[in-house]
Amino acid sequence: MEFINNMDPLMLGLLVGTFTVAMLFSGIPIAFGLCFISLVFLFLAEGFQILNVYAETFYAGLNSFVLLSIPMFILMGMAVAYSPAGKDLYTGLDRWLWRLPGGLVVSNIGACSIFAALSGSSPATCAAIGTMGIPEMRKRGYSAELATGCIAAGGTLGVLIPPSIVLIVYGLATGTSIGRLFLCGVIPGLLLAGLFMLWAYIYSYFIDKSYAERARNRVPPTLKEKLEVIPRVLPFLGIVVGVLYVLYGGIATPSEASGVGAFLVFLMIAVVYKIYHPKKIWDIVKVSMKESVMIMFIIAASYFFSFTLSQLYVTQSLAQSMIEISANKWVIFFLINIFLLVAGFFLPPVAVIVMTSAILLPVITTLGFDPYWFAIVFTINMEIGLITPPVGLNLYIIKGITPDVSLSKILRGSIPFMFMMILAIIILCIFPEIVTWLPDKLMGKPLGY
Repeated sequence: MEFINNMDPLMLGLLVGTFTVAMLFSGIPIAFGLCFISLVFLFLAEGFQILNVYAETFYAGLNSFVLLSIPMFILMGMAVAYSPAGKDLYTGLDRWLWRLPGGLVVSNIGACSIFAALSGSSPATCAAIGTMGIPEMRKRGYSAELATGCIAAGGTLGVLIPPSIVLIVYGLATGTSIGRLFLCGVIPGLLLAGLFMLWAYIYSYFIDKSYAERARNRVPPTLKEKLEVIPRVLPFLGIVVGVLYVLYGGIATPSEASGVGAFLVFLMIAVVYKIYHPKKIWDIVKVSMKESVMIMFIIAASYFFSFTLSQLYVTQSLAQSMIEISANKWVIFFLINIFLLVAGFFLPPVAVIVMTSAILLPVITTLGFDPYWFAIVFTINMEIGLITPPVGLNLYIIKGITPDVSLSKILRGSIPFMFMMILAIIILCIFPEIVTWLPDKLMGKPLGY
C-alpha cells in the first residue's frame, strides 16, 4: 500500500492505463474490466475500507433521472430498426434523387442520416440501410468499394446526429447538459453528411463517370411512385422533429422526451406497418433491454473508474502536465486528437468516453476550449474509429451483409470518408460557431461563457 501511495501520480496513471488497456484487450466485458481495475488500485491505496466507498460510488453512478433517457432512446431506435422504416426511407430518397450523378450513393447517405436520427445507433443504421442499399448500388454499376464504404461511413452518423447514445454517455460522464449536446450535434451532423455526399458526387462526376452513366439508364420513377412513399416516412420524421422541439423548447426533459418518442414510434409502427403482435413487440423490448443494461453497467463502472483516478490524484496531475507540455493550446489539442484517434482504433466509443472524459475535460476547460464544442470533435474522432481496424465495428457489420466483398475492399472504400471526417474536424476548429450557434440561439450561452 505504501508503494502505491508514494508513487508519482503520472507514473501511477500510466500503470493504471496499461493494466486497463490490457484488461480490455483480454476480451473481458468493459464494465467488469473497469470495476476490477478500480477496485484493485483503490484497495492497494486505501485498504479494506474502500469496500463501503465502492458500493456507494457504484450506486451514485446510476442514481440519475437522466439515465432513463438511454433505454427509452434505445427502445425508440430498435422499434425503427425492426420495422420497414429504413427500407421506405431509402426507397423514397432513391426515387427523388435518381437523376443526380452518384444519386444512389447520395440517397443512401441521406437515408443513413435520417435513420441515425431515428435510431441513435451506428450498428442499427449500417445494418438497416446497408442490407437494402449495397445490393442496389452494386446491381446498378457502383463499385463494391464505394457501395460498402459509403454505408460504413454513413452509419457512423448515428453517434453524432441526435438522439445519440454516445452523446448521452458523454453528458453523463462529464456532467454536461445532454439537451445542449444534442443541439450541438445537429449542424455538424448535417455538415458531415453533406461532406459524404460531396465525395460521392465528386467520385461519380469527375473520377469514374461510368457509374453515373449506368445509373442514368434506369427507368425513371413516376410521380406516383415518388409520392406514395411519403406518407410512410413523414410520421417518423415528425416524431424526430417533435422530440427535438419539446426537448429544446424547454417543454420536457431528455427523459420525458425519450419516453414520449418511444411510445409514438411504437404507435407509428403499429399504424403504418401493422406491427402489433405481442411476440414482435417483445422481441424489440428484449433486444433493447439487453443493450440498455450493458450501457448502464458501463456508465456505473466508468463513474467508479473516474472516482478512482481522482482519488489517486491521476486526473489532476495529468491535466497539469499536459498544460506544461506546450504554451500553445492548439499543440496540446492536436496531441489530444491524435490520442483519441489511436484510442478509437482499438476501443469502442463508449469505452473511450468512460475511460478518458474525466481526464481530458479538466485539460480542455483549463485551456479555454468550450467543453460542448470539444464533445463534438471527440465524437467525430470516435466516428473514425468505427470504420478503422482492428475494432472498426461498422466494417464488420458491412462484411456480414456482403460476405463476397473482402474486408480490405470495404476499408479502401471507407478511407475517403475518413478524410472527410478529418476535414470536418478542421472546419469545426476554424469555425467553432458551427457547433455552438444553434444551442446558444435556442438555450442561451452556458454559465461561465
